[in-house]
Amino acid sequence: MAYWLFKSEPDVWGWDKQVAKGEAGEEWDGVRNYQARNNMRAMKLGERGFFYHSRSGLEIVGIVEVCAEAHPDSTTDDERWDCVDIKAVRPFAKPVTLEDIKADGRLKDMVLVNNSRLSVQPVTDEEWKIVCALGETDSD
Repeated sequence: MAYWLFKSEPDVWGWDKQVAKGEAGEEWDGVRNYQARNNMRAMKLGERGFFYHSRSGLEIVGIVEVCAEAHPDSTTDDERWDCVDIKAVRPFAKPVTLEDIKADGRLKDMVLVNNSRLSVQPVTDEEWKIVCALGETDSD
């Protein structure tokens, strides 16, 4: 199983809105970056990701799951853009800030540290376990 990180501005689409979508989840639309799109095209049903509040907060606040694989983004007629659907799984017991991540030497190679602008990014198995532990949250 692969792991991912989804970035969203909390005043536009925050964790509470994601949770409110329930089991049906929500389309992760509006992504207009080829690398982020390709990451979504690689995702499989049931894979997990971190839900990260960008711009304000700068913290991982929850875990989401891919509930629909890549399909055309409904917010555009441009065939180049796909998205996945994600649903909330559980909140972090303790949010993990970008500062926390940067301070942990084990996470120095994490994409979030080195390419912070990428809105959908891969997370390694080891990074997943470390961040979940920092957030006092079950990694399963």
